[in-house]
Amino acid sequence: MPSRQDQIWINMWKENSPELRAKAIEWRKQNALVRIERPSRIQRARRLGYKAKQGIVVVRMRVGKGNMRKKRPVAGRRPKHLGVLRIKPALGMQHVAERRVLERFPNMNLLGSYYVHQDGLYLWYEVILADPSHPRIIKDKEIRGKLAVLRN
Repeated sequence: MPSRQDQIWINMWKENSPELRAKAIEWRKQNALVRIERPSRIQRARRLGYKAKQGIVVVRMRVGKGNMRKKRPVAGRRPKHLGVLRIKPALGMQHVAERRVLERFPNMNLLGSYYVHQDGLYLWYEVILADPSHPRIIKDKEIRGKLAVLRN
């Protein structure tokens, strides 16, 4: 059963609340990758291993929506055999967002990510990262255990 905070987010998505629309307008003007102070969905972040301590970073990643587009062949073919339509990406957008964040933060390990919002053009995910060499993370057995499980 979703927590109270999760239910609030679900209602905001369903009703397309003005607060969430205003946030999306603000997020659209920012860069695709933005490091943020604290997670938007704190309960979901905590389930993935977030703790408000040094060595843990939360990043909001914007990913473009849409299917893959393939150029039409130049030479003649039957329309059925052009192979342009119904081409789907091999990876989900959440995986793409995680990969792009890890490319920007090579010294960090992924704890998890979750969906935040979408509009007609973009999807937003928040990605939680931990620095495995940070003294606070080294001392925390719970996070160290999660990082070890994710590495294997």
